[in-house]
Amino acid sequence: MSGELPPQVQNQIAQLQQVQQQAQALAQQKSQLEIMVKESDMALEELGKIDEDVTVFKNIGNLMIKAEKGNVIEDLKEKKETLDLRLQTIIRQEERIHKRFTQLQEQLKTSVGSPGMHAE
Repeated sequence: MSGELPPQVQNQIAQLQQVQQQAQALAQQKSQLEIMVKESDMALEELGKIDEDVTVFKNIGNLMIKAEKGNVIEDLKEKKETLDLRLQTIIRQEERIHKRFTQLQEQLKTSVGSPGMHAE
């Protein structure tokens, strides 16, 4: 063999690398979302521990604004719900990417193991 891989195999390797990069990007997004969900849970838990008459502030950009506890709790619950939906979407995308990665690996194994692809 001249050391050159057939175009089909080169294409499969490129696809495999692309899917691997997508999987890494999704894992990173998932990790960030999980942190944000955990922070929301912790904030809701802390808000649940305090009395109604305690002054509560919330961040808006670079500002901390005084807000009513009930409104802050409602905002946090909505934010958490949105984050949970995004997280579930990422998980489904990860599953699809994993299946695609496995398919590409099998195709590549088949291509490399096919006649005419033996090392000399």
